[in-house]
Amino acid sequence: MAENKGYAHPEVLVDADWVEAHLNDPNVRLIEVDVDTSAYEQGHIPGAVGFNWQKELQDQVIRAPISKEQLEDLLSRSGVSNDTTVILYGDNNNWFAAWAFWLLKYYGHKDVRLLDGGRAKWVAEQRPLTTEVPSYPRTEYHAEEPHREVRAFRDDVLSKLGDSQVALVDVRSPGEYKGELLAPPNLPQEGAQRGGHIPGAKNIPWASAVREDGTFKSADELRAIYESQGITGDKEIIAYCRIGERSSHTWFALRYLLGYPNVRNYDGSWTEWGSLVGVPIEK
Repeated sequence: MAENKGYAHPEVLVDADWVEAHLNDPNVRLIEVDVDTSAYEQGHIPGAVGFNWQKELQDQVIRAPISKEQLEDLLSRSGVSNDTTVILYGDNNNWFAAWAFWLLKYYGHKDVRLLDGGRAKWVAEQRPLTTEVPSYPRTEYHAEEPHREVRAFRDDVLSKLGDSQVALVDVRSPGEYKGELLAPPNLPQEGAQRGGHIPGAKNIPWASAVREDGTFKSADELRAIYESQGITGDKEIIAYCRIGERSSHTWFALRYLLGYPNVRNYDGSWTEWGSLVGVPIEK
């Protein structure tokens, strides 16, 4: 198990040593989810299944995560049972791995964890990689009905504006928060009609939560970062970014590492809010 840094739920993180020791464990399924959907093909942890977030984790018609039935089919095809320990990892310090973690919790999977440091740390330590794509016997996975308490919709956010007991966390870059950019600097500047941030939101970029090697900071370090901006465990917290993946990373840190009881991810995020007609925006 990963080093205990004072987390409320240390069991949701594993380190590379733990993963390497469980590469042949039939009760463990490694799943790689990358921003760069070609990364898996270039080499992945032996035995890991690759999920394409664009094609397999979001609905292809409406803007939404995949349905309960679609998730059941995907996990069944990947040899995942309801009692499987799922280990997620990916590039960009686990952006979309954290989003997949959020998605699995949304549908009630019990034992899901992140590889601390993600793909980059595994590669940096010269641990084994392969291009062989594994195949597992199909299971009959049964997802739960959506756990609404981990997800926020636009109307939830609108209804909470100005509420002192609700804390909004904008985890994007300062340039996006100020309305100077519509997306991270290295990406096409598209996705929303207007720039800025939701009124009252505090800007705490997602990367504040990790160290240089991509592993999460200690609970004391995380608590100091968020509490300094009024993000405390006694409040209802809603995190957002541009499309919901970076905010999943922050949601994970707040909900599982710090143990804040009421944290939701607004996966519509700025792509939705910045294109709505008439909603308030600050710059």
